[in-house]
Amino acid sequence: MTSTWRMLLTAMTATTVSLSAGCTMGPDYARPQVQVPSQFRAQVTPAEASSYADLPWWSAFQDPALQRLISEAVGANYDVQIAAARIEQARANLGVVRSQAMPQLDYNTGVGGQRTIVQGLDSADDVDVGTASAVLEAAWELDVWGRIRRATEAASANVFAEEEVQRGVMLTLVTDVAIGYFRLLQLDRELAVADESSRTYRGTYDLFNLRYEAGRDSNLPVQRAQAIYNASLARSADIKRQIEQQENALCILLGSYPRPIVRGSLADQTIPATPLGSTSDILQRRPDIRAAEQEMVAANAEIGVAIANFFPRIGLSALVGGQGLRIGDDNSSFGLWSAGLGVAGPIFNGGRLQSIYEGRKAFWDERVAQYRKTVLIAFSETSDALVAQQRLAAQREALQAQIKNLKESNDLALTRYDGGRASYFEVLEAQQQLYPAEGELAQIQGAQLIASVNLYKALGGGWRQQTVADWKHQTQ
Repeated sequence: MTSTWRMLLTAMTATTVSLSAGCTMGPDYARPQVQVPSQFRAQVTPAEASSYADLPWWSAFQDPALQRLISEAVGANYDVQIAAARIEQARANLGVVRSQAMPQLDYNTGVGGQRTIVQGLDSADDVDVGTASAVLEAAWELDVWGRIRRATEAASANVFAEEEVQRGVMLTLVTDVAIGYFRLLQLDRELAVADESSRTYRGTYDLFNLRYEAGRDSNLPVQRAQAIYNASLARSADIKRQIEQQENALCILLGSYPRPIVRGSLADQTIPATPLGSTSDILQRRPDIRAAEQEMVAANAEIGVAIANFFPRIGLSALVGGQGLRIGDDNSSFGLWSAGLGVAGPIFNGGRLQSIYEGRKAFWDERVAQYRKTVLIAFSETSDALVAQQRLAAQREALQAQIKNLKESNDLALTRYDGGRASYFEVLEAQQQLYPAEGELAQIQGAQLIASVNLYKALGGGWRQQTVADWKHQTQ
């Protein structure tokens, strides 16, 4: 028996080596052609080798308070933890798929006993019967057609896609914290303007009231000034509500319960330089584009799996073990083994395999369309940020000139009113135009900072940071 087993094992090994050199079904992945423009719309300066996206976030955003907030968010945000857990799930699934290409070894043991009655010629006797067995079973599917290799390729692509999704989560988190922070600074400035307007309107009310009490004017200016003053108090209360709600929103990103946010001021912020780099580089930088490509890789590999399902599955199987038997006082034992090469394949399944194949091809077409759409969105978001940068700069310049004129107009109106050469209406009108313009300027300044953040995100900022540990790094 030993020689027979050795011969069979040798034959199975030779068969395994020859069959394992089989082919891989399905097309090899090739990235679909995507034509990208030579420059971004609203791009003013020529393309440069370097890009704003090359900078890590702690270099892109220089405010120390903002850096502390981002560092805290990266370490505690729940979306980051969810993305990390999904990567581990994808890696575990890869291990499951990859294991199909390995030999499977199982065991089976058991003991048992029973008492039975044996009928003799003159009488019946009780007989005790006991059994014990131990068997090792081995099976190995030979991946002749590359079904398992393609399934492993798809599972690997899913892991890479989840890693890109995590990078996208990190980038979104960093930029969302920055946007929320700059909105807080903007609201702080708006509150300062609202409080200043309240003080001014209060002073105007006191002036009109003194003139009314002295009999130099009617009660109408007093009531108008009082109404405007109350409106400014309402505006201040509304801005304070927005500030506290914005702090709460930031706390969610930080993974903490609502609390006040320590921050700088809008006046301390500067608009950073934002070189764009080459348009084609955006395909390698943006995590959503890279994730979409990995989804195409997985879809392409699944086509190979569907094709391989049309072909028979070939596998080796073996069993070796022993069994013991006790009947009454008699003991006996014997060994057992088996080995073989099996082939199993489809003959008729009502079109199921063909439908699976057609579905996988359609899914590939979907992923290609989604990839091209993602590229279009990337260029659109980049252009939106560039347009915002340009138009907001022009808007800010015009608004600053307007505020300068309105301040001079306000001073002239007060002077004319004190001299009796103008009515109260000119004073109120000048003030009602000045302070809204200053509040709008704060909004424009905040929008400019947010536009630079959006450009950093649109270009795939921080793309060199490949792991969560990289994103957590910060120079002190």
